[in-house]
Amino acid sequence: MSPANSAQPKARELLLSPLDNHQLANLCGALDENLRQIETALDVSIARRGERFTLRGESGQTERAATALEHFYAQAKDGLSVDDIQLGLIELLNRPVRHLSRAAGGAAPALITKKTELHGRTPRQVDYLKAIQEHDITFGIGPAGTGKTYLAVASAVDAFERELVQRIVLTRPAVEAGERLGFLPGDLAQKIDPYLRPLYDALYDLMGFERVGKLFERGAIEIAPLAYMRGRTINHAFIILDEAQNTTPEQMKMFLTRIGIGTRAVITGDVTQIDLARGQKSGLIEARTILNGVRGLAFTEFLKEDVVRHPLVARIVAAYEAHETAAGNAREGNNHGR
Repeated sequence: MSPANSAQPKARELLLSPLDNHQLANLCGALDENLRQIETALDVSIARRGERFTLRGESGQTERAATALEHFYAQAKDGLSVDDIQLGLIELLNRPVRHLSRAAGGAAPALITKKTELHGRTPRQVDYLKAIQEHDITFGIGPAGTGKTYLAVASAVDAFERELVQRIVLTRPAVEAGERLGFLPGDLAQKIDPYLRPLYDALYDLMGFERVGKLFERGAIEIAPLAYMRGRTINHAFIILDEAQNTTPEQMKMFLTRIGIGTRAVITGDVTQIDLARGQKSGLIEARTILNGVRGLAFTEFLKEDVVRHPLVARIVAAYEAHETAAGNAREGNNHGR
């Protein structure tokens, strides 16, 4: 074989069966959009003639693409959206989570929300959901996009729907506003709204806009700026403290001691995105040091591999990382040459 031929990407043939044209059309999507998503995520090319697919790329990637196509074809009877493809690819790239969970001695937690297929997509997300269900206080720490806030809200909705708690309480420090919070227009809820928007969006997604509005009116869902929680004891509730990296040690201790009978709390944050004043210690970092190992508490540390994002973003991030590494090596070479 000539060097030119050996450099060509290997072809992997795949025949999907039994043939069902409706199912095949759902798999491919409008204008083959679903296939394009798989190509982008796995860095392969896909050619199709009927139910026969030719996959080209690195051998490991073509095998993954073949697995993905078989997986999605089996799910395609009722239709596949781009969201289904993107989330399914994340799950496949992080190994078959639900199978691994069963092998470890228990199925991934099932949540009662408007989204019936909601579940952990990576092993750490599954561990996080289990920790929330099994502990009164759970910390979810990691970069943006890992699902720590969304899954916390989903767990709160699940506990509320099962009548394990009587209300949901959302809170976070309004560090960006500082002492200027009083100058923002509107009542207290309207002042704090911009800071709780990610929590609101998750609630609307998981319960529906109208139902969330009615629950706010009844007081079954409450927003509570962290500074206003001092002196309270909250019973029979599910409390979420978001952006906890921006709490001071005093605020974190105050929050943790507000938890009353029948209450479950989830604290989320990203210790690489601290907006506190220079020299101010983060209450989340201190809590992780002091409380790690305390019985009844759980800590889940998310990594960049747990980020749930558009498949193209993974390749963009990889390209930037490669560029930064090359630039760093070049600077190091220049310094040695002097």
